[in-house]
Amino acid sequence: MKSFAIGIDLGCTNIKGVLVDADGSILQEARKETNEQDDSHWKHAVEGMVHEFQKKAGRKVEVIGLSAPGLADATNQCISFMPGRLPGLENYLWSDLIKERVWVLNDAHAALMAEAAFGAAKGLRHVVLLSLGTGVGGGILINGELYQGVSQMAGHIGHVSINADTSVRDITNMPGSIEDAIGNVSLPGRSGGRYHTTEELVNDFRQGDAFAVEVWLTSVRRLAVCIASVINVLSPQCVILSGGITQANEALLNPLKNFLDRYEWRPGGKQTPVKFAYFSDRAGAIGAAGFAFSKMKQVS
Repeated sequence: MKSFAIGIDLGCTNIKGVLVDADGSILQEARKETNEQDDSHWKHAVEGMVHEFQKKAGRKVEVIGLSAPGLADATNQCISFMPGRLPGLENYLWSDLIKERVWVLNDAHAALMAEAAFGAAKGLRHVVLLSLGTGVGGGILINGELYQGVSQMAGHIGHVSINADTSVRDITNMPGSIEDAIGNVSLPGRSGGRYHTTEELVNDFRQGDAFAVEVWLTSVRRLAVCIASVINVLSPQCVILSGGITQANEALLNPLKNFLDRYEWRPGGKQTPVKFAYFSDRAGAIGAAGFAFSKMKQVS
């Protein structure tokens, strides 16, 4: 009998879900709004999504993974630490709601695992991923394995500081983080209240609006500085960008490459490729499903 898995990516803006087979092929997908401050809404939205996928599969699917922002606990049963966002998420046991074992991991870690198994990083052993969305997450692949570090904190590149002199601090108390520089959560503050979504900002950027050009290119330049710094530390085979902000496509990639031409250290002509994730904003859901597959194999 063909194996299926359900992967759910719980974001602060949207909930994305997929039903996949063991090869990573997407059989069905779904998307719902999160309504971040209403935990009853997003918990039951996840529950309903799982039930919809069960019906599509025609049988109970017991391989279920869920990715979310924050730090997963040591046994991958819940997000144990997520300050400031998705109130009600911390220490919430999804298995109690779904009535099946749900394997939980950080959303950016999940996105990296999707790309390493099925996508843009397939076949590579040393990779860094940045997830650009409401906030900025990250994941690190070393020697073909996800590096999680102590307390599963590794890979939180969004909380790398690029400006220690600012009074603005992110949710980890870090001043001038890259999350604050490009994440959707900080866009109203960065734009003086003019923009509330990156899509709005990028649309005006494409139209040549001078203020939008200044705001967007400032964010992209800071992202380039961060990426160049990470390359100096880890020297990966490639850097992958995932998350909703990558929907800006060439409006992000073209200026980013121009800035990297300025900032990246390239001894002997070495240049680190920067790619968009193959699965785009579905990577977290697909990676969660893949993670659940791997855990279920270990259990059996």
